Order: sequence, then structure tokens, then C-alpha cells
Amino acid sequence: MRVEDLEVYKKLFQLALEVHELTMTFPKFELYELGSQLRRSSNSAPANLSEGFGNKHTNIYLEGISRSQGEIRETMHHLRIANAKKYLTNENLNIFINRYEECSKMLYGLEQSLLRTQKR
Repeated sequence: MRVEDLEVYKKLFQLALEVHELTMTFPKFELYELGSQLRRSSNSAPANLSEGFGNKHTNIYLEGISRSQGEIRETMHHLRIANAKKYLTNENLNIFINRYEECSKMLYGLEQSLLRTQKR
């Protein structure tokens, strides 16, 4: 199995692409401010999952999942700021937030599965 086979990785990867596209519509002065922060955090969520994936040391895999969760929370914060600045509609904000929350739940399930396996 590869990290690319994980459904949560596929979803986070797609979200990173969509967030990148969104930030390209921000005002020019925001491209290297809020836009850059959003692009980095959204890309870091699947990247951190990839980094820890399949490591023979389960704790390293769990750490990657934890960092990925943190990047999801950071991305949701930046999306809320973008919404408050009127760069993102309420409807689109809710769509992104719901999709990130779904990924967060999937990561939690993966984490719980690894913890159960680790206790055996």
C-alpha cells in the first residue's frame, strides 16, 4: 500500500489544489501574505501524512497524523480569515470547512486504528 492509496490523502491532496486555486483569486497584496499561509498549510496536511506513512515506528506515523491535524486546523483558521476579508463566500467557506472536518475525522479513525494495532 502507498500513501496515495489512502482516501484521506486523496482528499487532502485535492483540497490543497483547490485552496491554491482559491488563493490565486485574492488581491495581489494578499498573494504573499494570507495566500501564502493558506497554500503552505493546506499543502502541509497531506505532506505530513506522507512523511509519517508506513514508518516501521508507529509513533512516527502517529506524529505525522498529529501534524496533519494541526495543519488542517491552521488551514481552517486561514479560510475563516479569508471569509472575514470577503475573499471567500460563506457558502464556499462552509464547503471547505466541512471537507476539512471530514478529513480530520478520517485521520482520527486512522490514528485510533494505529493505536489499537500498537497495543497488540
